[in-house]
Amino acid sequence: MAHSTPGEVPVRVHLMKKFEYFTAPLLVHSTKEILDNFGQDGWELVQVVPGPNPEALVAYLKREIEDK
Repeated sequence: MAHSTPGEVPVRVHLMKKFEYFTAPLLVHSTKEILDNFGQDGWELVQVVPGPNPEALVAYLKREIEDK
């Protein structure tokens, strides 16, 4: 919280969260299992886009970086 003079409303500073990002190939026949594994490791799915061939997709994932 920032300093304020008497009678002023204190200003709260909100720190932005920090994230790390990861891309991973997804095989269409095991998409759920692959995403479940990433979810267990704290990764959140952001988007899935077509991959280089019809049998593959690409997942974009993120997870919050803990401040140390």
